[in-house]
Amino acid sequence: MAINVLLVEDDELLVKRIQNHFTDTEFSIDIDSTGADALNIVRQRANLRSAISLAIIDIVLPKRDGLQLAKELNTLTDIGVIVLSSRDSQADRIAGLAQGADDYICKPVDLLELELRMRALYKRIAVTQDDDESEEFIEYADFKLHPDNRTLITSAGVESRLTEAEHKVLICLISNAGKATSREKISEEIGQPDWSPNDRTVDVLIGRLRKKLYDEKDQKRIVTVRGKGYMLSI
Repeated sequence: MAINVLLVEDDELLVKRIQNHFTDTEFSIDIDSTGADALNIVRQRANLRSAISLAIIDIVLPKRDGLQLAKELNTLTDIGVIVLSSRDSQADRIAGLAQGADDYICKPVDLLELELRMRALYKRIAVTQDDDESEEFIEYADFKLHPDNRTLITSAGVESRLTEAEHKVLICLISNAGKATSREKISEEIGQPDWSPNDRTVDVLIGRLRKKLYDEKDQKRIVTVRGKGYMLSI
């Protein structure tokens, strides 16, 4: 079965390289060179056999802001999002993840690395797409989490969809509830084993989870344990 991918990229040479690389694979590549039609393409094909599973988005696009598009796709759909960028600083990578991207790849793009990351991301989201109708929830304190479609529901009934990275962080915290979990361990859980003390990716993801949990500072649902990491309070 084909794995349908939407490539949002205006660099014609890169588009051609990617198309050629995936010609004899199970990945079927659709192109939107400006970003203007990306949301419509994903929505129109949502319930069809040709539904988009992955989106690869360049940050700099002629008609859209790539990061804003990544955020909208994350908010409105269940597809996996990989951001491409010529900006390789930690701040830029954090900005990409903060907008809802599941992965961030710097240009020039190594096509084998791109393929491996696409396969890894698709493998992680495949269960979500296959089992989206499951009604089993993980209930914890005043919120519950649907482990298949990554839906978080607060005690007030507010529902939000977690990104793959946010979901992994929350599952890690739930599994270690009542005790501090180091940033290093959380980084390993979200697929970034080469963690460094200066990497703020985990902190950004924690901040996003706090907002979705409506975790104001005085509630302390996710507690910062100085020198040890983060803890989900019991």
